[in-house]
Amino acid sequence: MKISIYATLASLSLALPAMAQDAGDATKGEKEFNKCKACHMVQAPDGTNVVKGGKTGPNLYGVVGRKIASVEGFKYGDGILEVAEKNPDMVWTEEALVEYMTDPKPWLVEQTGDSAAKTKMTFKLGKNQADVAAFLAKHSPDAGAEAEAAPAEAEAN
Repeated sequence: MKISIYATLASLSLALPAMAQDAGDATKGEKEFNKCKACHMVQAPDGTNVVKGGKTGPNLYGVVGRKIASVEGFKYGDGILEVAEKNPDMVWTEEALVEYMTDPKPWLVEQTGDSAAKTKMTFKLGKNQADVAAFLAKHSPDAGAEAEAAPAEAEAN
């Protein structure tokens, strides 16, 4: 009896760290990004395509750690522009991307305080959002400390 209790406790102690991790898997995220590439590409500044995709949405190379609505030449919707205006130092984090890609409208409403905020992104990713965010972070040179500092800066404003 004692052995089975110890075995159960040992298995639980090994399983808990894996269950506690909510960080995404970039490899799985690359596959899941196929749903996004109809509108978005991931293209490095040197022109190398990480994922060749559409131009309806902005290029997502370097999105983690990048300021909100800041891709030069892209015509953003009013809602995301309002977020950028109200939070000029806010950068995309993996957590913010997960919330946004789950359902963009409520995220915009929360960030702007405007219940009438509108989004041009109508697609909602129903699962594996953390994996997609991890994939995008992998292709974001500025994803380090700057992205982690952004939530604290946003709360201070």
